Amino acid sequence: MVAVMSQTSVKTSAAPNAPAVSNRRWWTLTIVALAQLMVVLDSTVVNIALPSAQADLGFTDGQRQWIITAYSLAFGSLLLLGGRLSDLIGRKRTFIIGLIGFAGASAIGGAAGTFGMLVGARALQGAFGALLAPTALAVLTTTFTIPKERARAFGVFGAIAGAGGAVGLLLGGYLTQDFDWRWNLYINVFIAIIAIVGAAIFVEQAKRTGPRPKLDIPGTVLVSGALFGLVYGFSNAETDGWGSALTWGMLAGAGVLLIAFVLWQRRATHPLLPLSIVLDRNRAAAYSSILIAGAGMFGVFLFVTYFLQISLHYTPIQAGLSFLPMIGMLITAAQLSTNIFVPRFGPKIMVPIGMTLAAIGMVYLTHLNLGSTYAADVLPPLMILGAGMGSIMPASMQTATLGVDRQFAGVASAMVNTSQQVGGSIGTALLNTLAATAASSYVASHLPATPTVAMAAAIQSYAVAYWWGAGFFAFGGLLAAFLFRRRGQGLSLSNATATSSSNADDAVPVAVH
Repeated sequence: MVAVMSQTSVKTSAAPNAPAVSNRRWWTLTIVALAQLMVVLDSTVVNIALPSAQADLGFTDGQRQWIITAYSLAFGSLLLLGGRLSDLIGRKRTFIIGLIGFAGASAIGGAAGTFGMLVGARALQGAFGALLAPTALAVLTTTFTIPKERARAFGVFGAIAGAGGAVGLLLGGYLTQDFDWRWNLYINVFIAIIAIVGAAIFVEQAKRTGPRPKLDIPGTVLVSGALFGLVYGFSNAETDGWGSALTWGMLAGAGVLLIAFVLWQRRATHPLLPLSIVLDRNRAAAYSSILIAGAGMFGVFLFVTYFLQISLHYTPIQAGLSFLPMIGMLITAAQLSTNIFVPRFGPKIMVPIGMTLAAIGMVYLTHLNLGSTYAADVLPPLMILGAGMGSIMPASMQTATLGVDRQFAGVASAMVNTSQQVGGSIGTALLNTLAATAASSYVASHLPATPTVAMAAAIQSYAVAYWWGAGFFAFGGLLAAFLFRRRGQGLSLSNATATSSSNADDAVPVAVH
């Protein structure tokens, strides 16, 4: 940590032309981390509350999926727009608007008296989450410009991004069991109020130095439609199966719109997503790693939760507590990775190592059965997975935004969240479909379908999901090893010097050797 040279900012001697460094940056990290936790945990905290909400509001099993899907559709389809808006109207302003909107939508959802009102509130949450999540990462990207501190900050942020789902399971179980399902939504109001006050005090408003860019309306429409079709298609595959015409229609439509978006970005005067951001080899590797990790981790949170609650008869709180050691390992690994291992070895080494560890943890989980115990059979693979994710996420998230021109930090950060969201959607659809197929096949070959056979079929379906999850991580490890540049060939995560330009305040420091 550098000494403070003035009331508000300093510039490092190593990079005299770098953007000013705020002495409020560690408070900014706390506020950003709080906002990120709120967005990430909200993807899972409501899951545990669903049975209670269904009993209270009286909606059907067929309607139940929309409580989850409404959030993911709005969130996934509007992420790039949210990231670009933060570039256009200012990150502090966008951050606070996102917090206020997310809190308001959560309050509406908590007070919902009908199914329609709850679904509408969840969609509104997703929309403001799409504004908030990329802005939070962009604030971090432009606040921490000293490489060593930047690595530390992204270690914290990456740990939260990886652990937020498990925290949601724990918090959801506690609130549902000891209070009321509505508190899974009301809790966001209190978190947001703290974050709003903190953002108003500690997050600094960057001054615009160039002309105000324009919003790419055609690009926004094309990519939002493509992401909507992609998320909806995979969500529909989970419920209606891969034989559904709607599933393939939405996925095909998403593909067409995505191609049209890329073609438009090549000729747009003010592109929503400059293609140089995603075509950079290191950033492409980072986005791919985040997507694959998101797809693979779905199997951990969903199927291990089902195994603990259905097969081992854990309560929701006990199931949530079971993930705490994994969270602790993830945070520890993230800090060791960003402060020691990534600066020394780079993402080309650390991300494949993390993917390999995660694959090993998944294979370990395939051995779970009705005779398994937590200490001997569940805890070790969760710890291995935590170490793996702690090696993957911080390095990938930092690399994904490193070297991006400051005016595009928001949309580059949005690509991180888009990768996570699309990865989660793919994981949800593929793993759930594969598991359901495996369960059906098991029952068909072990008739009559007694309760014992049904339980054994469930265990078999979980194992299939873990094997596929292991395959995702193994593929991710090979892809990362191939795509990431060697440390001497491009951007690195440490020992950086900021590039100077005619307007240094408009650029995020680029690390070079």
